Amino acid sequence: MMIEKKPKYIYGLMSIIAYIKNDKPLAAKKFENKLNKQINNLINFPKKHRKSIYFDDESYRDLIYYGYTIIYKIESEKLLILDIFKWQER
Repeated sequence: MMIEKKPKYIYGLMSIIAYIKNDKPLAAKKFENKLNKQINNLINFPKKHRKSIYFDDESYRDLIYYGYTIIYKIESEKLLILDIFKWQER
């Protein structure tokens, strides 16, 4: 199984990292590294996280990380990382 990160997720993540980096550059790097570990671990346990509250489909999941929601979709041969946002933004 492979992981595919969609442009909306990448753009959102870069915005979050830029915001954190303004105050604490080291914290921004740690945030990104730990999040990448969480996402890479999804290959082993794709259904580890709750069914998404934003979709009425079991294949969509919500990974919650430091108050951010990462929506991903489980497909037969890959995981699609779709979006990242703070819960207040939805």
